[in-house]
Amino acid sequence: MFKKIFSLESKTITSAAIIVGAASLISRLIGVIRDRVLAGQFGAGRELDIYYAAFRIPDLVFNLIVLGALSAGFIPVFTNYLADKPKAWRLVNVLINVLLIVLGLLGLLLIFLAPWLMKIIVPGFGPTELATTVAMTRIMFLAPIFLGLSGILGGILQSYKQFFVYSLAPIMYNLGIIVGAIFLTPFFGIYGLAFGVVLGAGAHMLIQLPAVMVIGYRYRPIIDLKDQGFIQIIKMMGPRVMTLLVSQINLVVITVIASSMVVGSLTIFNFANNLQSFPLGIFGIAFAVAAFPTLSQLAKNKKEFINTLSATTRQILFFIIPASVLLIILRAQIVRVVLGSGKFDWQDTILTLETLSFFAFSLFAQALIVLLIRAFYALEDSKTPFYVGLVAAFANVILAMILAESIGVAGLGLSISLASILNLLILVLILHYRLGYLDGTKIVLETLKMLLATAFLTLFAQGTKYLIEPFFGTATFVGVAVQGFLAALVGFAVYLFIAWLLKIEEFKYFVDFVQKRLFRKSAKIVEIIESE
Repeated sequence: MFKKIFSLESKTITSAAIIVGAASLISRLIGVIRDRVLAGQFGAGRELDIYYAAFRIPDLVFNLIVLGALSAGFIPVFTNYLADKPKAWRLVNVLINVLLIVLGLLGLLLIFLAPWLMKIIVPGFGPTELATTVAMTRIMFLAPIFLGLSGILGGILQSYKQFFVYSLAPIMYNLGIIVGAIFLTPFFGIYGLAFGVVLGAGAHMLIQLPAVMVIGYRYRPIIDLKDQGFIQIIKMMGPRVMTLLVSQINLVVITVIASSMVVGSLTIFNFANNLQSFPLGIFGIAFAVAAFPTLSQLAKNKKEFINTLSATTRQILFFIIPASVLLIILRAQIVRVVLGSGKFDWQDTILTLETLSFFAFSLFAQALIVLLIRAFYALEDSKTPFYVGLVAAFANVILAMILAESIGVAGLGLSISLASILNLLILVLILHYRLGYLDGTKIVLETLKMLLATAFLTLFAQGTKYLIEPFFGTATFVGVAVQGFLAALVGFAVYLFIAWLLKIEEFKYFVDFVQKRLFRKSAKIVEIIESE
């Protein structure tokens, strides 16, 4: 039964995006619980500053080594190998074995260098805080190994368009961190959070392994640095690694600046970033991930490639624009409901909601950047995103130093937003030049309709928020939660109604999917269960 359910293939980008988005919603909700647990136990103080700072080097290793190979090269190359299964599985084994050796050796080196590296990354920490950060960093170095293996497994599932199990992995990761926060910190103190990260990374890998085994993968201890597919991935990996290095340097600079600011600034930045990542993951990343295999297949068919890119762009905007507005107008309610417990006080809330609002207005850009970068990768061009990212990163660093000094931690969110918009504009111009056209007229016309519908959403959501306040109040968790939920519900319902009146294509696609495909796939799952 489970074999049949887990191997269900997504036939369209929309269906795949719905699966990824639904799982992302669950994962983000668990992530909200994770942040609420962390905020309640520690508040926006130095302990969580240490926890987030300890992430920097392990996260940098994972992003550069693992994502550098997978997002740029693995899926396009592996997809081309699917016609020859033995050759495809051999490539997987070569990549896994090389990755284990590289991550293992690099991890040992960085464990040794951690004290000196952390002095650079968190210059504002005292000796005791620095020692704790180093110890937690060393524990977390196990996580990139598990996540590296998991990344390859996930790439295989994406190539086979089996997004269900792939989408469960982030859920397991967040659950591991929650287990660490609730059950391990009483025994190990703040180090329990680091053990929770490792536990979550292990679960992230293990949940995907059975599904890949069902497809046909079997491990073999093969190392062949002359394998043509491996060489192709490495060639494509170089510019992608540089692109990610730019992004990671951005985060390191943010960490350096935040560590020298008021205690809790790094925590507030991360909390706000996690909140804005909620809609970004559900709508932006979900569609981009779902579209990547299809874009890779259509790379030599210019017309279909552009049509697919245009449709995915409009689908992302259809959801991300109203989500951004709701995040801004309900920012106080969201922050209080998600984080407002225990040691997380009102001053922490104000700083977080200010930072969140600056993040939110660039969600459209952040979401489309993820898609456009994958479009370049599908065209086997990983250099252009690097050069564009370099320009945006330089702008972000300059803006962060200026704005953080004038408006505090919220300036870090504003600098990232401005740099993201710049990044998007340059990517669009280059891709338009490369392809000749991007179906821009249709995208602009549909977006204008979405903006009009969003204007009505804003009016009704704001009105609902103020109308129901006298009945529920804002002094309790329930009152704030009800106020935010009803305002969002009314606002989004109005948005969908206006979208229907304006005959926005993406609304029709969504309704068609829910009516015809989602119900059909649910019925198929029920049929599989009943047949057992």
